[in-house]
Amino acid sequence: MSGFRFRNPVVFAFLVLIILPFFAGCNAPKDHLATFNGHFERFDYENSAQFAEKKISKQNNPKGEDLLWALQLGTVKRIQQDYTKSTESFDKAEDMLKYYDEQSTLGDGIGSTIANDNIIPYRGEEYDGIMVNVYKALNFMAEKNFDLARVEFNRALDRQRRAKEKFNEEINKLKSELEKEEHNEFTKSNVENPETAELLAQKYPNLRNFEAYPDFVNPFATYLAGIFFNLVSDHSKAVDLLKESYGMVGDNGYIAEDLSVTENILDGKGRLEDTIWLIFENGLGPVKKEFRMDIPLFIATDDVKYVGIALPELYFRNIAYPYLIAEVDGNDYETRLVSDMDRVIQTEFSKDYAGILTRAIISAAAKAVAQYALEKQDSSKSSLASVIMAAYTYATTAADVRIWTSLPKEFQVARFPKPKDGKLKVKQSGSVLVEINIPDCNNAIVYVRITTSQAEPIFEVIDF
Repeated sequence: MSGFRFRNPVVFAFLVLIILPFFAGCNAPKDHLATFNGHFERFDYENSAQFAEKKISKQNNPKGEDLLWALQLGTVKRIQQDYTKSTESFDKAEDMLKYYDEQSTLGDGIGSTIANDNIIPYRGEEYDGIMVNVYKALNFMAEKNFDLARVEFNRALDRQRRAKEKFNEEINKLKSELEKEEHNEFTKSNVENPETAELLAQKYPNLRNFEAYPDFVNPFATYLAGIFFNLVSDHSKAVDLLKESYGMVGDNGYIAEDLSVTENILDGKGRLEDTIWLIFENGLGPVKKEFRMDIPLFIATDDVKYVGIALPELYFRNIAYPYLIAEVDGNDYETRLVSDMDRVIQTEFSKDYAGILTRAIISAAAKAVAQYALEKQDSSKSSLASVIMAAYTYATTAADVRIWTSLPKEFQVARFPKPKDGKLKVKQSGSVLVEINIPDCNNAIVYVRITTSQAEPIFEVIDF
């Protein structure tokens, strides 16, 4: 540490004073999400959409949280059943995902070290891309454009196929960046400190205490694609998808029935007709919250032993109802779970966490080293610089809590015969939430979104 000295502490302090205001509010995304979530949770979809739209920059290339707000806007517009604008927003989001896929991430490590992960643009998660294609497919289905819906389902399935490979590439990049650290042994000793791992386990015991889905696979995307390909008479592809779905959600009798019916169709023993699927988007998906913890650091001095880092934590919100009941010709059919989005998101989040923790520790160590070096220089100027560096460290210790918050908590399904009188009552605990007229058709998907138990059900009927 003795060789680490600032030649002009006044200049250093002046530079920090200039850039400090830019980072003092460096967790502005947290505040913006809180505002949006407030609108969305109160079912104020008009203000939700306006807020999200204002947050998207008009530049050619995305920056900051442009992708995140395009995702939010697409969801809200879909809830409002403005399918054109919803698809336009999701198209922009998909373009941004492609742009970030093609961009180098080499500068991200530098930015997160001098500040935090919020300085890195929101590049999206694998489940983001999958759900973009699923929602676009649903929009096209609602508009009876089944050819484009097929394209989107194929894209969603391809994203799931490529996700594991992409994640492995990102892990290798992270390892490569660590190996290039100037003080590799110093970095390694801090990142791999077992005391830090123990502290994290105490502070965040549920990080890996869950049953993961297969790598980056969303069972809802697979199952809904299976239903769709069945409805457009691609039964061979539907069987493969339904088998995969049943393997992930084996306790759902509706999926088993879909698989059995489709296998019979392939064997020439029947056809698909007079069937209704009730899809229930239930509740609100997780948000991220920030928590701080002191960690031990090795920086070749006894003067700085512990320093704080800020990390994101998943906070799980509530379902609207345990299930819905479809009343059809005197019979009741309860919806059952197809996909738990909490699990989908936690599967990816837990795999990302090693990189999140590593970047936070490297950033904290770099700031601690700089502050210690300033303190060791005996002058009033260096003392001032040290104080400013401490303020900078505090201001830039912030967790990245950006996440697509308008997703549901879970997807459920019920499968039943088309009502003879064309009337479908959707109930919960005896009370009728909505009565839906089923048009004259062979089959139909009834899609219901309910964010909370106080919200009005939003529904659409897609007939085939």
